[in-house]
Amino acid sequence: MTFQRTLEQTWRWFGPNDPVPLSHIRQAGATGIVTSLHHVPYGETWTSEQISLRKAEIESAGLAWSVVESVQVHNDIKLRRGHVQRYIDHYRDTLRNLGQSGIRTVCYNFMPVLDWSRTNLDYPQPDGSTALRFDMTEYVAFDIDILKRKTADYSDTVRVKAEKWLHNASKQDLDKLERTMLAGLPGTDEGYTLEGFRSLISAYDELSANDLSDNLHHFVRSVSDVAEEYGISLTIHPDDPPFSIFGLPRIMSTASDVRHLLEQIPSPSNAICFCTGSFGARPDNDVPAMAAEFAPHIGFVHLRNTIHESDGSFTESDHLAGDTDMYAVMLVLLKEQQNRLTPIPFRPDHGHVMLDDLGKKTNPGYSAIGRLRGLAELRGLELGILRSEVL
Repeated sequence: MTFQRTLEQTWRWFGPNDPVPLSHIRQAGATGIVTSLHHVPYGETWTSEQISLRKAEIESAGLAWSVVESVQVHNDIKLRRGHVQRYIDHYRDTLRNLGQSGIRTVCYNFMPVLDWSRTNLDYPQPDGSTALRFDMTEYVAFDIDILKRKTADYSDTVRVKAEKWLHNASKQDLDKLERTMLAGLPGTDEGYTLEGFRSLISAYDELSANDLSDNLHHFVRSVSDVAEEYGISLTIHPDDPPFSIFGLPRIMSTASDVRHLLEQIPSPSNAICFCTGSFGARPDNDVPAMAAEFAPHIGFVHLRNTIHESDGSFTESDHLAGDTDMYAVMLVLLKEQQNRLTPIPFRPDHGHVMLDDLGKKTNPGYSAIGRLRGLAELRGLELGILRSEVL
């Protein structure tokens, strides 16, 4: 059988405070770690010393720091106002320090205010596990009744459904929805206050999608020379969910969005974090076709699946059981891998809370056993494709 190149199996780890220790990750079969310096404030430079300490900690566990997810982009950069140049300079310094440390893949996103949003972090599944879910009715109920956003604009049909939900909701339901919608990033215990959230959203009131897109291009152009110097793949994560929420502009939700960024900045460092869960939550996205079109530009991969509904709601499913044809996506990725000398890193993105993780404290979407199941399924899918010699 002809030698075939495989993808790199990685795992997201939130640092020393992650409930899932490095020793357990190694037992799961992953070889690469995807992590960030979560303790460094947004916009500040990651020093060489901080990077070296985290890298040594990972390597002492027999693993490699394969991907940085994420070097967060400060809101001043997204808005292109305030101290934008200072934060771009800090980002350049961080990339330089990462490059000198041998880290070659950096993930980031350009979503305003929220990096992701769900209405339910423990949605019951038929098998007794729980999943992440975005329910459009509950989201609209939060927007119009709790957030009370003045410019919220929904159809009468959507409003009637939201008002019905609110009529039947208990105070506990409302409090839980508010906590969930204002939750912080994975790996942190910090979230937004309602007033702070309103303030951040209002900062984008005058910013159109074209404006945000221009600001993204300005950012990538401003840091791409450093990324190119050190051979860093700067991979942008798509919007999650891949449509506008709270009136905020979205610019990385569809194939045309990706195409536009790649056309505007034809730099080898300008790459894509291909997230099947984010793209797949939008029914008009043909995820396998997108993978095939953008394969040469994919620098990092998130593999998860969703079941979407006609009103825009979606639930995160088992990795091989949702609306995205994961076989077709994996086939594309493995075909692309045969053209590369270095492995494309992928990670099992999210996972259901199940078995012994039920009742434990876990980062939303990042329980150990659910991702272990996902990685095992994806590893088996990869091996099946490679052994069937369909490449």
